[in-house]
Amino acid sequence: MKEAEKVIELVGVGASYGGVTVLEDITLSVAATDFLAVIGPNGGGKTTLIKVMLGLVRPDAGEVRLLGLPPREGRAGVGYLPQQPPLDLAFPISVFDVVLMGRYRGVLRRYRPEDRAAAARALETVGMEGFGGRQIGQLSMGQLQRVLIARAIAGEPRLLILDEPAASIDPGMQRSLYDLLKDLGKRMAIVMVTHDTGVVTDLVDQVACINRRLFYHGSSEVGLEALEAAYHCPIDLVAHGAPHRVLREHDEGGGR
Repeated sequence: MKEAEKVIELVGVGASYGGVTVLEDITLSVAATDFLAVIGPNGGGKTTLIKVMLGLVRPDAGEVRLLGLPPREGRAGVGYLPQQPPLDLAFPISVFDVVLMGRYRGVLRRYRPEDRAAAARALETVGMEGFGGRQIGQLSMGQLQRVLIARAIAGEPRLLILDEPAASIDPGMQRSLYDLLKDLGKRMAIVMVTHDTGVVTDLVDQVACINRRLFYHGSSEVGLEALEAAYHCPIDLVAHGAPHRVLREHDEGGGR
């Protein structure tokens, strides 16, 4: 795989719901070696951007290519973890069978030994190999998120897309989850929607700030001007590894 190969390409993309513009003139590319964070305010279009990439939302304008193909064709090579996976935790299904669903390829195709082997490898990759026989509802939220990531990577994707993967787990488990994603980023491209701007400088390589328009795309060393343009307000800085916060002065009455 060539380093310059693009796994996602968007050119001049626009999207709307009910006549209200959600995305406007988005041009963005993600390379096969990238770890991209998508950040921005609530309602700024982050989840819509992900759904456009996957072909779940049809854009009003522009062109989208996923793994070099139209999105609905390319997404077979993508692992996807939505923000709220449609999973009934009371359903009597084992952790292993949930992960095996990541190898599903249609009702007429039975799971083969290689599918089961891939599911076992995925569980081992996320550190959950000893939990395969448990009922899915017996897991903590942090454990469940790891299992869902295992399901997303069981199909051995070239691209992993995650929508707020740490939103439902406690801060103590978030660090462990981010360490896992950092390791996965060595073998596949990752696009992650997040509200945690603190993780940006520590984990990812590239950043896209979205608030209807794309305000920044590139190095994870995000400038305050780019963040303030996306959020339309002054931004506070938090010092990592130090017992204090670094705050910028801003005009009286300004928002956060």
